[in-house]
Amino acid sequence: MIAVIDNGICNLRSVTKALETVGGSPIVVRTPAELDAAGATGLVLPGVGALRDCVASLRETGLAESVREWISADRPFLGVCLGMQALFEKSEEGGGLAGLGIFPGEVKRFVLPAEYKIPHMGWNTVRFVQANTELQGDLATDGQSFYFVHSFHCVPTDPALVLAECDYGGPFTAAIGRGNCFATQFHPEKSQGKGLDLYRNFVRLSGR
Repeated sequence: MIAVIDNGICNLRSVTKALETVGGSPIVVRTPAELDAAGATGLVLPGVGALRDCVASLRETGLAESVREWISADRPFLGVCLGMQALFEKSEEGGGLAGLGIFPGEVKRFVLPAEYKIPHMGWNTVRFVQANTELQGDLATDGQSFYFVHSFHCVPTDPALVLAECDYGGPFTAAIGRGNCFATQFHPEKSQGKGLDLYRNFVRLSGR
């Protein structure tokens, strides 16, 4: 059973469909009580749009603390896009805002030469820099393409947190990983077969 947080600004249908396709049993949760009642073994935090809205929703519902406790207990967690950005201390978005502060670091807007369009949108190649993680599974270390849509990127204070990198006018963090906590800036549910492989690996991890 995989709980998927509905923060009001996420592509729930795409995420839950992807999880179902790879053998997971997703259940949408909107409150800490629903999360507790779900009996889930994995938790997914997706998000699209504005980080301010994502973080505000988590705080208003009480799920911000649920996410902190879940990750602190090293239970299988997967953040997607805004679900990754929300884990850091602060963001430059909207003139500056505080994130959940689970990991030290900042979310910064791309500052790139004019030939690079912002947002960074479309397929790009990812290189895994941590070895043998549960999320990567049997995926090759280099040359895997995933789908991105974002104007901001995460800059972890601790380089050891970086799970994968991508290049867009320079390298940036494409995914993070520590213990059973993972998060991706790209959208696995929009990344066809390789994205489904990541979800399959997460479902497998959650079932252990």
